[in-house]
Amino acid sequence: MTNKIALVTGSTSGIGRGIAEHFVSRGARVVVHGPREDEARAMAERLGAESFVAGDLATVDACRRAVRFTIEQLGGIDVLVNNAGITTRGYLEDASVELWDRMMNVNLRAPFLCLQEAVKSMKTRGGGSIVNIGSINAYIGEPKLGPYSVSKGGLMTLTRNAAATLNRYRIRVNQINVGWTLTEGEERVKREEENDPDWLEKAVATRPFGRLLAPRDIAVAVEYFASDASALVTGTVMDLEQFPVGAPPNW
Repeated sequence: MTNKIALVTGSTSGIGRGIAEHFVSRGARVVVHGPREDEARAMAERLGAESFVAGDLATVDACRRAVRFTIEQLGGIDVLVNNAGITTRGYLEDASVELWDRMMNVNLRAPFLCLQEAVKSMKTRGGGSIVNIGSINAYIGEPKLGPYSVSKGGLMTLTRNAAATLNRYRIRVNQINVGWTLTEGEERVKREEENDPDWLEKAVATRPFGRLLAPRDIAVAVEYFASDASALVTGTVMDLEQFPVGAPPNW
């Protein structure tokens, strides 16, 4: 990863922050992204990242601007990690159009737009790597995560289609479908939903390896797909979870 130029969207917290932090530790030149400028600036300084850019990826301009900023400021882009996403709860039978549209804009359209911009630079640099952060919910997902699950299923199709299209330019596109991960956002949502101070202890008791996934677990996997270690790997969707997808709960 040394000197590779990388943009990690949604990297002011959670999994994205873990990825950005790991990339910096591996010598990459990282641009931190977040929806708010003050948070993006502070996180870039904290991590020792090269630079930062802010914007709400629900808008077309913010998506294109984040990638263009990286290219203009650092001279190109080698790695794009489409991590930014929202997990707003919603059932398919009664989700509002507004919820659906924002979910698709952030979780599916934004990776598409960022990919479009990144490819322009990667083609001139002889290749690059795009890593999309998905979810095991893409395969069906909890009922209350209907629109979210659809957005991540669409992301898998985008990943595989882009991989088949862009391999002629030595641009690789892969995806990691992440399982249950302990982040500050997940902890906040669970406490609000379940109003149970012991939710984490109960959750860990269901995990075969005695803990939830951590952002670093995902970061290490992302490094593989982003680096030359996976030079001939494209169109792969990796399920990063403690249970085989589709396995019964008491597997």
